[in-house]
Amino acid sequence: MELQTPAILLDLDILDNNINRFQSLCNENGKQLWPMIKTHKSTEIVKMQEAAGSTGFLCGTLDECEGICDLGVKNIMYAYPVASDVSIQRVIALAKKCHFIVRIDNYAGAKMLNTAAKSAEVMVSYTIIIDCGLHRFGISPEKVDVFMDSLKDFKSLVLKGISTHPGHVYSAIKQEDIQQYVDQEKKAVRRAVDILRVQGYNPEMITSGSTPTFFGSVSDENINIFHPGNYVFNDNIQMSTNTAKESECALSVYATVISHPSKDLFICDAGAKCLGLDQGAHGNNALKGFGFVKGHPELTVYSLSEEVAKLHLECPTTLRVGDKVEIIPNHACSSANLTSFLIGCRGDTVERLIEIDMRGNSTTKAFHS
Repeated sequence: MELQTPAILLDLDILDNNINRFQSLCNENGKQLWPMIKTHKSTEIVKMQEAAGSTGFLCGTLDECEGICDLGVKNIMYAYPVASDVSIQRVIALAKKCHFIVRIDNYAGAKMLNTAAKSAEVMVSYTIIIDCGLHRFGISPEKVDVFMDSLKDFKSLVLKGISTHPGHVYSAIKQEDIQQYVDQEKKAVRRAVDILRVQGYNPEMITSGSTPTFFGSVSDENINIFHPGNYVFNDNIQMSTNTAKESECALSVYATVISHPSKDLFICDAGAKCLGLDQGAHGNNALKGFGFVKGHPELTVYSLSEEVAKLHLECPTTLRVGDKVEIIPNHACSSANLTSFLIGCRGDTVERLIEIDMRGNSTTKAFHS
């Protein structure tokens, strides 16, 4: 049976290998793996990660938190602060059901959360976000003790430790660039931990991670929980810095060549609604186009409409109208979020569909709360 295109394929053998490889490296180094699940937003893949040995999970949305809590996951961390009544009430509910940890980096939000937790007679655990160079969330490592002290009267909040995210590593354009981000991550964590210990506090949770920095940081003496996310799929961004090889990229967009309007132009039936428009979230200029066409180095995905892509031909090709192509997207997380299911394959055999079942926007929860 021929697959309808466009389709988003997931190579299950590569997925298994990626999950087991990262888990094994954590095991070898005595670390816990709490993957960031915003990459896949799938309870089935969460089950696979848990079966491999993951002891908790980091979530990018409260939908994801609630989805895996309903699945029975006990250790759940939310990556961001909360500051709306709706979100705070959802955090309170989660704290009653599992070992839930929220991240905090500002006094005002902490105060709101503490007031709600006190009213609900529940204790909410949290980590302090440390800025290791991304300059998005977080406080300077040198100020961690001052910030911690400012929260000491919030008796319904329980400090568990610190968290950071070296997301600025995605500015790297080659493998050799990555070490500087690893060094910044480890230095920031070490400085914050040293300051906390001087104050007599021994943080239980010291959490960090990204896929590109994982290999350089997994043996760090301070970090005890790692949060890579993209590693389950990998993508063209990871390939651009040799963090992953083509053979380690599990997700691809399957498309049909539907037109050949000029000698150097082909058009396929997968556009921005499959591939996304991501060319590097933090300034990566190493990427050429909007994805990597497997087996066709002569092609560049140089322009996207919503439903179709223009493939520029740079040298002779055997490609013809009606042929199929597989495109590794620049950012697999975006592509996964643009579909309701992945087509799980082993070799040339379609094995099963994997539902992307945690990508809602909480509208129904907000109206029914």
